Amino acid sequence: MSSEALHEDPSVLSPATRDRHRAIVSLMEELEAVDWYQQRAEATADPELRAVLEHNRDEEMEHAAMVIEWLRRTWPKAAEQIAAYVNRQGPIVDHAGEPGEGDAGPHEEGSLGIGSLKPEA
Repeated sequence: MSSEALHEDPSVLSPATRDRHRAIVSLMEELEAVDWYQQRAEATADPELRAVLEHNRDEEMEHAAMVIEWLRRTWPKAAEQIAAYVNRQGPIVDHAGEPGEGDAGPHEEGSLGIGSLKPEA
């Protein structure tokens, strides 16, 4: 898989970047496994096999969630984006460009959500 290889010389990359790469590749592999198990579970006519495959799928989701949590804890920019989108209500794109603003609702009609550009008097 091409994503397993670093795209730059490892000697010029920080240990943090190399670890993030490891985590991202692992996350990709976990999500790919989730997809495979889901397809196989849905395709089988055998209920017992379906249960086994669904169990395996759910364990892969657990692994993926653990990697996401590691990224959140160790990468401030990832933490900002996760905070902006995870556990939010309403349409996902309503929150685009609002990293770290908690559960603020959508902007007023016609607002870009950047606040006033007028100097304070």
